[in-house]
Amino acid sequence: MASRRHFLKKLATVSATAGLPGIAFPESTGDVVTFFVIGDTHYRAHPEEMGVMDEVSTAYNAALVAQLNRLPGTSFSPESGGGIVPAPHGVIHVGDLVDNGDKGPAKYRLAETEAAAFVADWGLNGTDGRLRWPVREVHGNHDSPHGDGPVIAILKERNQRRAGIVNRSPNGLHYSWDWGGVHFVALGIVVGDAPEVTRKRRYAPLGSLPFLRQDLASEVGNSGRPVVLVHHIDLHRYSTAVPDDKVIHNEWDYGDVQAFHETLKPYRIAATLCGHTHARKITRWDGSANDRPSEGVPFLNTDNAAHFHGPDQAILHVRIGPGEMSVREFGTQDGWKTGTWTPEAWRFQL
Repeated sequence: MASRRHFLKKLATVSATAGLPGIAFPESTGDVVTFFVIGDTHYRAHPEEMGVMDEVSTAYNAALVAQLNRLPGTSFSPESGGGIVPAPHGVIHVGDLVDNGDKGPAKYRLAETEAAAFVADWGLNGTDGRLRWPVREVHGNHDSPHGDGPVIAILKERNQRRAGIVNRSPNGLHYSWDWGGVHFVALGIVVGDAPEVTRKRRYAPLGSLPFLRQDLASEVGNSGRPVVLVHHIDLHRYSTAVPDDKVIHNEWDYGDVQAFHETLKPYRIAATLCGHTHARKITRWDGSANDRPSEGVPFLNTDNAAHFHGPDQAILHVRIGPGEMSVREFGTQDGWKTGTWTPEAWRFQL
């Protein structure tokens, strides 16, 4: 597993830097939205004591929250563009909140312990946990690959109390909100349930594509507002058709991926956010497997933020202003005892 993560990190760094040079960013003007993107926190309970959290997992996550609380008001490094880190509109978690939500009913007690620790750290609306800002989250494959279990139930309950939500799916899981002039849509593990795809899927989309279509039509329409989409699984490697006997093993059905891409075409998509790979990858997506296209939807794949496997972690900072989006990365090599800005930055014209 460690060698796979090392390979993915190396590949992602090459992909991210190619054609997307670091620049110096001007001070904020006009209507600006900023937020942090985190993922793959993998809260882990002790396997022999289901009601007790693993000490390493607890320490990494607590230190991450502390870093996020401290960052606003400090300085970006000169190499990442300089300037002062603004107070964010919030934090977006792209999934795999916990580690054991995919292990079945026999391990639900573990997932419940992990989810309780997540809620205690991150809160909901910025006043009810350790985090000083609102958090918006989706579920990943370690939370619930098939749409059952305690994490899904907890997310649905949280969505009833989540401040600022403008739309919810009929099942209560997917939702959308506005920060400033930007519209955000939380879509869960994958975007799917395209009616033309009748194959069995590895991961349950739980109606995310029908919700996205309805939400964009009703909440965005022809306004031209920028839209940010949130899901867990990455896109490029699942964009190519494969035989039916292979697609069931893919984490995202290519038919759903292509239907997702078609759905986005009439809209001004500022970014699609994901995690899962435990490696940073910042590029574009044009509906194909090409991960270095010159045009397409800005694609922001964040590294693991607090996984118990080791101390190397990272998060993203995103700024969306008039006509452009800038992205920077903040990382650690010691489990968030310290952190530094990656010496580069990325800009996308919107």
